[in-house]
Amino acid sequence: MSVTLVLNPGSTSTKVAVFENGVPRFSRTIPHPAEECAAFSQIIDQAPFRLQTILTALSESGFSMKDFAGIIGIGGLLKSVDSGVYEISDAMLDDLHSQKYGEHAANLGAVLVRELSDRYQIPGYIADPITVDEMQPVARVSGHPLLPRYGRTHTLNHKRVAMSAAAELGKPYEDCRLIVAHMGGGVSIGAHAGGRIIDSTTSRGEGPFSMDRSGQLNSWELAKLCFSGKYTKKDVLKMLSGEGGVYAHLGTKDFRDVERKMNEGSAAARDVFKGLAYQTAKTIGSMAVVLEGRVDAIILTGGIMHSAAFSETLCKQIRFLGKIILRPGEEEMESLAYYLDAVLAGGITPKTYE
Repeated sequence: MSVTLVLNPGSTSTKVAVFENGVPRFSRTIPHPAEECAAFSQIIDQAPFRLQTILTALSESGFSMKDFAGIIGIGGLLKSVDSGVYEISDAMLDDLHSQKYGEHAANLGAVLVRELSDRYQIPGYIADPITVDEMQPVARVSGHPLLPRYGRTHTLNHKRVAMSAAAELGKPYEDCRLIVAHMGGGVSIGAHAGGRIIDSTTSRGEGPFSMDRSGQLNSWELAKLCFSGKYTKKDVLKMLSGEGGVYAHLGTKDFRDVERKMNEGSAAARDVFKGLAYQTAKTIGSMAVVLEGRVDAIILTGGIMHSAAFSETLCKQIRFLGKIILRPGEEEMESLAYYLDAVLAGGITPKTYE
């Protein structure tokens, strides 16, 4: 019997789950109100506070740290790496604490796991950090050598739903040619072939807009805006991520509000709803070109796909490309549990981050 602990810190909550042989026994999303988070100047400084909330939640639910054979957490902003499971090295922690590759709530994953791992002498890992980059060389070429393209997707969910779809198709994941569109707070769309994400949009700066991110914009007009003297660097970065996308248009980060406003007759909400479906379909089409038109399936996943109206609108535009598989929501916790069980069983060898 293998009982494992899975941690997934986000910007406003920490997800905690206990799995037994791959089956969830306990799951809780611990909310972190804005006023609590505001007490910390940096997200990484929240680690002791979040650690205590995790231990309290486990204790209240009857679990002790000695119950767990291993711990795993989401990976944050690190250097570009291949997909897989990673040991939490000192070099990794140095990069996360210094925010060498950026600030993100997921950076807390490795920090929290390492603290619990050291304190209770339990194996601890991360898997598929945000910065997994498996792009083929030709996909990296951009319009300027100073700004090459790179891979950044919701890798945990991308890989999970892709492997699930491959099983549904009766083929190994490595033999499938798939397009995965993750539609959540952020949007990332990738082409999978040979067991790798060979091209993708990033969840910031490329592809469709999302709930609070602007997606791909006219770079010429953006440059003029940046040097207009009206906005600071901080202002512009917020426009691109945090206060862009649907939020900039409608003042909400909840897609259910978009659909409600549209149904109440809001023309602005209707335009945003249709625009997001249009941009998503267009990007999915571009990934079909990456796969040379040989597409085994298109997988639509993420929270937005809970909307039947959006799903119908999107599918109407892309169904000519091939089979569509719907996987609403996300399966990041299940993906992490799968990786940890595989490591503990000896089926996967953890990689070293240097």
